[in-house]
Amino acid sequence: MKALVLREYGRLSYEEAPDPVAGPRDVLVQVRACGICGSDVHGMDGSTGRRIPPLIMGHEAAGEIAAVGEGVTGWPAGERVTFDSTISCGECRSCLRGEINLCERRRVLGVACDEYRQEGAFAEFVAVPAHTLYRLPDGLDFATAAMVEPLSVAQHAASLAPPLEGARAVVMGAGVIGLLLIQVLRAAGCARITAVDINAHRRALAQQLGADEAVAAIGTAEADVAFDAVGLPATVAAAVHSVRKGGTVVLIGNLAPSVELPLQAVVARQLTVRGSCASAGEYPACLRMLAEGRVQVGPLISAIAPLAEGPAWFERLRRGEGELVKVILEP
Repeated sequence: MKALVLREYGRLSYEEAPDPVAGPRDVLVQVRACGICGSDVHGMDGSTGRRIPPLIMGHEAAGEIAAVGEGVTGWPAGERVTFDSTISCGECRSCLRGEINLCERRRVLGVACDEYRQEGAFAEFVAVPAHTLYRLPDGLDFATAAMVEPLSVAQHAASLAPPLEGARAVVMGAGVIGLLLIQVLRAAGCARITAVDINAHRRALAQQLGADEAVAAIGTAEADVAFDAVGLPATVAAAVHSVRKGGTVVLIGNLAPSVELPLQAVVARQLTVRGSCASAGEYPACLRMLAEGRVQVGPLISAIAPLAEGPAWFERLRRGEGELVKVILEP
């Protein structure tokens, strides 16, 4: 099969790769669309330590079932599907609590680190466990369906906040997750949503998609909840200072592996600070939201391009060229 392979840090190669083999409980999916995640772009240069080459990256995908393992039933060939980017064991304490995103043996598609290697979906085919599959609603195209993974991340983060009906919210960062989160918060009944981003194009998108205001910087905003979808020292500090006493800060982004926490502000103002990791069962609800048009992803998709052009699009994203938000690659 053809695949986009991270041969070494900074170099992607579109080349022939071995066809993946579906194990007894796996399904072989013919990939029709796969989105380039920011973590893939940062992984390409080695900065995250979680994309050790050689590796096929990619975890935001949708396609059609090509074959199933001998122990798999109920998933016929030709079925249109997407799949969770997180592979959980279903047996550990976290999984038994329903916290599949915190699985003690968690693996992520398109990730290779010291603990494991899991080839991803920037390829014609990918093998995934059957228990990670979800059927696509009728009429939902593959490119839109590939956006369910980042949408599930936004939905999961929102679920960790206090009740959102009537709440005032701040969203730090109007990238893909932030723009999806704005729509999730609007659907949940937030009374006022403020988006914060230094990029004027993304601020405009934020208002187009439901933010009441979009600013380049924010001071004390007395918000009930703030979400940081960036993960840099400045954005974490801004999120902390933007909420009222007793407010909540949900941390999603982690561009920096560590940041300085304004501890006195957190303690003296009795803030709740929560981390949000991936998603934990939100796919069905998110697929319905996409199918019913309650979340718009069209404005976020900057380009849909052949997988063979992947290296060039990765480079454009790495440079921050133009007004690119999400690029979808099609094998």
